[in-house]
Amino acid sequence: MNFDHRSLLSGESKGPRAWATRSGLHVASWLYGAAARYRRFQYDQGRKPILRADVPVISVGNLTTGGTGKTPIVCEICSSLREMGLRVSIVSRGYGAGESGVNDEAMEIAARLPDVPHVQHPDRVEAARIAVDELEAEVIVMDDGFQHRRLHRDLDIVVIDATCPFGFGHLLPRGYLREPASSLSRAGLVVLTRTDQVAAQQIQSIRSQVHRHAPEIEMIETVHRPVSIGFEHTAKRSIETLKNRPIGLISAIGNPDAFERTVRACGGIVRDHFRLPDHDGYDRDTRKDLRAWVDALKSKGELRTILCTHKDHVKLATDQIAGVELGFLMIDLQIVSDGGAELLGRRLTETTSRQF
Repeated sequence: MNFDHRSLLSGESKGPRAWATRSGLHVASWLYGAAARYRRFQYDQGRKPILRADVPVISVGNLTTGGTGKTPIVCEICSSLREMGLRVSIVSRGYGAGESGVNDEAMEIAARLPDVPHVQHPDRVEAARIAVDELEAEVIVMDDGFQHRRLHRDLDIVVIDATCPFGFGHLLPRGYLREPASSLSRAGLVVLTRTDQVAAQQIQSIRSQVHRHAPEIEMIETVHRPVSIGFEHTAKRSIETLKNRPIGLISAIGNPDAFERTVRACGGIVRDHFRLPDHDGYDRDTRKDLRAWVDALKSKGELRTILCTHKDHVKLATDQIAGVELGFLMIDLQIVSDGGAELLGRRLTETTSRQF
């Protein structure tokens, strides 16, 4: 099964139907852009208030929608702040939260950082108040906060996925851009992710485009490093066990192609990839479809493992599907640019040392 409209938005899909669809989306993106420009204008001109929290706020956000690899960066920043001896709380809107009141990203972060509280609330200002007044936070990390201007931030970190840096050059829904690249002028730091999945010339091109809009901004290059295979109830395994192993993939994420490339780079033999919309809740019908998909793969030949992302696994919460083991890829952030780790540490120290 495939749910992937990236080929449509990128222009890879050809023919009259694809052209007509892109034309319709282009009109819709113009309307979206007009509304977004008006909203930005209101904040830029002070017509809408920007409210300060009582502690430093560090925002980690995107220019594009979904799939930039932001969660490992949030976790890295929170871990660094905890090592600095600071009480940290994460605040986010909680998009796609289920009956439990938390979404898949919050569940993944909770599994990675059990000692960091996470406040999900549609009103980020109220979430910040709860973090400070009730949880005694000394610093707030706002997840997915670049477009949410009402809460003042002291450091605006923008994450750019090197495999799809500028959303195919169009605003939503014609492309993936939430706002134009010129908005990078508001950012305080840019983190490039998945830099190992593109050529060096592409990285240089991204840097040039970023500097066109924010000439003085500093950038950090990172990769997502697979560290192990996790399971619900059994011990984790080393990445090396994927080599030459027949695997089926499951994902409901913003950039499934990057996930698949990572598994292939680890030596896994990908038989098929069951793709779902980002943040899919894996309801009963979907799980039934998953079992049928696994049975069909088994009938076609050897299938040793089903693999998903950590974000998917916190919702699936099982060790097998249709008799085949289900594991998840555990990913850590690795800073690869010279001086990148020191730059991030310095910016965090400067931000949290300001007087309030």
